[in-house]
Amino acid sequence: MSVPPPPNSLSPALQHLTQADSVLARIIQQGRPIEPSAHEDLYLALLRAIVSQQISTKAAAAIWRKVQALFPPEGYPEPAALLSLSDEELRAAGISRQKAGYLRAIADFARRNQLDHAHLSQLSAEEFTQHLTQIKGVGRWTAQMLQMFALDQPDVFPEGDLGIQNAMRRHYGLQETGRALLRRMLELAEPWRPYRTLASKYLWQSLDNAPG
Repeated sequence: MSVPPPPNSLSPALQHLTQADSVLARIIQQGRPIEPSAHEDLYLALLRAIVSQQISTKAAAAIWRKVQALFPPEGYPEPAALLSLSDEELRAAGISRQKAGYLRAIADFARRNQLDHAHLSQLSAEEFTQHLTQIKGVGRWTAQMLQMFALDQPDVFPEGDLGIQNAMRRHYGLQETGRALLRRMLELAEPWRPYRTLASKYLWQSLDNAPG
C-alpha cells in the first residue's frame, strides 16, 4: 500500500480536497497524480467533440484525419473554409448530415467571434455552458468537458456525466436515482469548491476510464 505524502508536500488543491472529504482523500491517495490539461484551441476542440460523438475513439481519430485532409496544407478547418464545404464533401470524410450541420454551426459561431478564448475563460461555469449551448449540437456535457479539458478551468462539476455518477455511487454508497441523485451529488461536491474539476478527474480515474 502506498504511503501518503506529507500534507505540506501536496498542492493547495490536493490539500483542500483531502481535508474537505475523507472519501475523496482515500481516492486521491490510491490514485495516480493528475497533471494539468494543456489549454487548447476552443474552436478546434468543439469540432473534434462533435466528430467524436457516439463513435469509438479509434473511429473518431480516423474521421478527424479525413476532415483535416479537406483543408490543405496545414489541415486547419478555418471557419470560412468549413462553411464552404458541401454535405457531400463532408460525408466523404465520414461526417453524417446531422453532424455536418453541427460543424457548420460551430464554424458560424467562431466566424462571428463568439469563441474568443480570453473572453470565455473569464466566464463562470454556468455562463460558459449557457453561451456554448446556443450552438446547435452542443449540449451541457460537451460544454463542461471543454471547460475541464480544453480550458483546464478548476471548478467544474459534471453531475450529469455517467462516469461521475457511477464513481460516486460506488464510493459514497448512493442509492438515489434521477434528480434526487443529482441533488445529492451536488451536495457532496460542494465542499470540493473551488477544485471540483480535479476531484472529478480523480473520480474518473478511480473507474479507470477517464475521458480524453
